[in-house]
Amino acid sequence: MLLPGCTSLLFYPTRDHVLTPDVIGLDYRDVTFAVPDGVRLHGWLLPAKGPAQGTLLFVHGNAENISTHIASVAWLPGQGYNVFLFDYRGFGTSEGEPDLDGLHRDTLAAIERTFTLDGVEPARVAVFGQSLGGSVAISSVVRSPRRDQIRGLIVEGAFSSYRRIAREKLAEFEPTWLLQVPLSFTIDNRYHPIEDIAEVSPVPVLVVHGAEDRIVAPSHAEDLFEAARPPKALWLIPEASHIQAFQMTETRERLLAYLRQCVFAGAAGEPPPAACDQPVPARS
Repeated sequence: MLLPGCTSLLFYPTRDHVLTPDVIGLDYRDVTFAVPDGVRLHGWLLPAKGPAQGTLLFVHGNAENISTHIASVAWLPGQGYNVFLFDYRGFGTSEGEPDLDGLHRDTLAAIERTFTLDGVEPARVAVFGQSLGGSVAISSVVRSPRRDQIRGLIVEGAFSSYRRIAREKLAEFEPTWLLQVPLSFTIDNRYHPIEDIAEVSPVPVLVVHGAEDRIVAPSHAEDLFEAARPPKALWLIPEASHIQAFQMTETRERLLAYLRQCVFAGAAGEPPPAACDQPVPARS
């Protein structure tokens, strides 16, 4: 039963929304858009409160849908940033069924849609991905026709390889421990975050990871950082578990400073300040 479909075990979507942004005091606009293969996706644009400093495309993790993942970015509009978050195929009210190749196609389409949204300044767009969404975002930014216009890439809790994370998860359970290597080879391996991240440069890359993450080991972040080319930075956040770094006020403030100083500083195409490149990872 496992052999034909291990890739599908990466996805745990839910269809029903548990809330809409207005329930938590946020303005929003429903956005629907089509992927080139015909699947229609749904998302929300959360406009900045006051003049927008920039726009972040948010690429969420492997479970539930945008109505739960909104908690990770609900604080950003109040800090002056538009946020566009969307559901992959098979998640929320988006059409279709999830598969790894489809998620990458969906993210490429979401990148393109972000640049054409009303109220979005195309010269001030960055991408923020969490967990599976961080890994998908890495490969999608590299493949996007908008690659040269993207101002920054932030990933939190991302893994470096789909087969590596599959082996690690299979190794946690006695019934699958002996089969961790052969079963991992049933995972779709057309995308390689550890290789693709080297091609993101000269777009600034920020890798964020909870030092206490027990779902995706911090070594994934360290490997992604090592593989990336400048400008790059790695934040290992003490006491943070999986995709919980931005629940902390100090990490939020640090990200806002990074966006101002390293992502949206200067005009599009200008290199970020030298201080934005961190040649040696620092635990923060």
